[in-house]
Amino acid sequence: MKESTFLNIIDPVKDKMYRMALRLLTSKEAAEDATQEVILKLWKRKDKIKHYANIEAFAMTVTKNYCLDQLKLKQNNNLRIVHQNYESHHASLQTEIEVNDEMQWLGRIVARLPEQQKMIFQLRDIEQYDYDEIAKIMDMNQTAIRVALSRARKAIRENLIKKHNYGIR
Repeated sequence: MKESTFLNIIDPVKDKMYRMALRLLTSKEAAEDATQEVILKLWKRKDKIKHYANIEAFAMTVTKNYCLDQLKLKQNNNLRIVHQNYESHHASLQTEIEVNDEMQWLGRIVARLPEQQKMIFQLRDIEQYDYDEIAKIMDMNQTAIRVALSRARKAIRENLIKKHNYGIR
């Protein structure tokens, strides 16, 4: 496989790989390094890559496994998911502060979820993968994925409701 062919295959997926690495590793530098390492691993397997039915799911699985291996090596217990893709040039400072506060709350809530629920939530609700793709990435059946996602969403919803109700008192 030529380099240009490989890059055409990997290019559409690398941003998703980076976002997943960022969610798991929480550091931009670590996520960039992880993405580079995974792309290098995929390049070394370039002749086998064309045999995979879903290259994107394979790349995401390799990314997930690489990041989890890195976390095990570092024994990092400070896992967080913080979604910081909100940008508005027209928002007031007050609005930006409120949104930032809400995202930090959401990040803390999601960080307390079990690892499996956290990853399924990331793949489904943030990365917008369908259940078939998540099943391949997580090596789980779809029913288990739906249950874990439902529990994750319920926990997030309940914690947000508690937070907002405490603010009213």
